[in-house]
Amino acid sequence: MTLKHPQTTLGAGLVATANSAFIGALLAFSGSALAEDSSDPIIIPIHNWNSQIVMSNVVGQMFEEMGNNVEYVSTDSQAVYESVRLGDVTLELEVWEGAFGAAFNEAMEKGGIVDAGDHDAVTREDWWYPDYVAELCPGLPDWEALNACSAKFATPETGDSGRFLGGPVDWLKHDQERVDALGMDFTVVNAGSASALWAELAAAKKRGEPIVLFNWTPNFIEAVHPGAFIEFPEYEPGCAEDPALGPNPDATYDCANPPNGYLKKAAWEGMAEKWPSAYAVLEKISFTNPQIAEMAKLVDVDELEPEEAAAEWLAANEDVWKDWIN
Repeated sequence: MTLKHPQTTLGAGLVATANSAFIGALLAFSGSALAEDSSDPIIIPIHNWNSQIVMSNVVGQMFEEMGNNVEYVSTDSQAVYESVRLGDVTLELEVWEGAFGAAFNEAMEKGGIVDAGDHDAVTREDWWYPDYVAELCPGLPDWEALNACSAKFATPETGDSGRFLGGPVDWLKHDQERVDALGMDFTVVNAGSASALWAELAAAKKRGEPIVLFNWTPNFIEAVHPGAFIEFPEYEPGCAEDPALGPNPDATYDCANPPNGYLKKAAWEGMAEKWPSAYAVLEKISFTNPQIAEMAKLVDVDELEPEEAAAEWLAANEDVWKDWIN
């Protein structure tokens, strides 16, 4: 009687099983690699500052170049993360750490939204003044020097207090909380839009009047109106939640905003399955500070419509985005 070596039969079975598993995985991979994006529109939200509007049109036109359908919807810049989480809009292209990090993190904790990666751009969002103001208020950019000069920034609207011109209310910058926490003699007045900020800045500069307002980078303003950010007490993570952080032990928001904040992309968790090619491109997309500033400049300075600005930016930067969609 001839006995088969027990490992021979077992080995053949393992090989067959392994081959079957490999073929199955290969078929699954082939299926996903060949999957086509849905014909349903990718819904891109539009907010109320021009870099975001132009960038949204840039990416939307890239997706259309790939054969996708795209729709744009006007969406609140804080509520958008809940909209992405629920799939009502598909993605968000400018998640600023300082302005929207809390809303983004809250949505991430609930589920349904994914972090699609960071841009190369580094952000900063804070109080800012044009450079001629430094001559009118010695000691700038120190916040205590600014506070000592508060009367110079007073307007009929603010009485004896200085005026800080903040961004739109929905940007939720907590400027009044900072004023209160640091005991500053300033009143926060919110502009209705980003365009209103720049109009006030241009008017003040023309008259040579002191102004301090909310600004951010990347932004076209840096090239048109040189200036500097106010230096508040050093930023500490958690300063907005923990009174023990910052110089005032009884208050939050008593420190600067992040000086080197992130700029992220976010997406509905179903995007990767429904529009796999577009999602793969979204993960690759990474704009720099100069690129984003140029997008905003095309509207704010060159006065193009956002869709025209996007087309012009794409035509001038094919070496940047063609690699992403290929």
